[in-house]
Amino acid sequence: MDLDQFAALRTPEGSAALAAATELAGGDPLTSAAALRSAGVPAGLAATALTQAELRRRAVGKFGPAAAGMFLTRAGLEQATRGPVAARRARRLRDAGVRTLADLGCGLGADALAAARAGIRVYGVEADPVTAALAAANAEAAGLADLFTVECGDATAFDVSRVDGVFCDPARRRAGTGRRIFDPNAYSPPWDFVTGLAERVAYTVVKVAPGLDHALIPAGAEAEWVSVDGDLVEAALWCGGLAEVPRRATLLRGDDVRRLTGAGDREAPVGPVRRFLYDPDPAVVRAHLVAELATELDATLADPDIAYLYADEARPTPFGRCLEITDVLPFSLKRLRALLRERGVGRVEILKRGSALEPEKLRRDLRLSGGAAASLVLTRVADAPTVLIGRPAAA
Repeated sequence: MDLDQFAALRTPEGSAALAAATELAGGDPLTSAAALRSAGVPAGLAATALTQAELRRRAVGKFGPAAAGMFLTRAGLEQATRGPVAARRARRLRDAGVRTLADLGCGLGADALAAARAGIRVYGVEADPVTAALAAANAEAAGLADLFTVECGDATAFDVSRVDGVFCDPARRRAGTGRRIFDPNAYSPPWDFVTGLAERVAYTVVKVAPGLDHALIPAGAEAEWVSVDGDLVEAALWCGGLAEVPRRATLLRGDDVRRLTGAGDREAPVGPVRRFLYDPDPAVVRAHLVAELATELDATLADPDIAYLYADEARPTPFGRCLEITDVLPFSLKRLRALLRERGVGRVEILKRGSALEPEKLRRDLRLSGGAAASLVLTRVADAPTVLIGRPAAA
């Protein structure tokens, strides 16, 4: 979308087209476009409205009901923070005493809107003119334009002495192509500027990709990995007065929030495969807190480089899923197929760590039939390819 297309959406005709497109969202695109054109909507406006309606439909999973009034771009939606994560971050900033916040590279405004809802005055800076215009419109639609204002400009030129805190979510996709950027030095703003913010502002938060190399974490910063309903969604660096622990894994499931913290430099003990297997939440794994979880569960690894934990008893934990292991086999497709057929297993879930096998190809090769279900874990034990057969552990 360009500025002219956005302006067209903001006219009465554009609003009507967007309302009509919303009723058609999720259907066949060609049929929907034909329906709008037959209703007298110009082809260009129809295409813009349908794209926006579809983006809003997809955004419900991130923003909930608020998505219905937002203006979005594909790239902006992909990088935008989920509503519950942004709200939790805003509360933490407010509780730390932040009253004015610069959002450098504010994108569509997801984090800034959450901070404004928490009562924080937010100054957004966005380099892309279209995205800046959409962010300002989102603030207006949310009734927060008095708390969240946006300027189109260079984030590195913003005077951070004006604010108590800074939030920065550097662009990790290339403009125009949408391709991911994996080199932090190619982020926008660049990585050296981003990490230097902590030396200039007492309360600094930087959102980063979950795959961030731990070697890039600034000294003294708290690195946090966040999962939502078991999906790893982001990592953040809490700097200055916001840093509380070296590493944190935060798990969000609805209104339930669980945290595991530690130094992130411990190694879990290694032992044999035992009766119960724990598959740690990905936030725990990425935060390098598997050893801390092992201590809680009295568990060990079977391989020092593979984050499956094994224990003699099943203990309730929000930080990992537990399976009861019934069989431990050196991997052999022929033997595994025969054993599953003998037990009438027709449905399997396949987990893997440390295995080069492709789960869907293995599923086809097993040629399953029967009414029973099982869990298969493809891994290594004592450096040997191994398959574990199990079932969800009883609560």
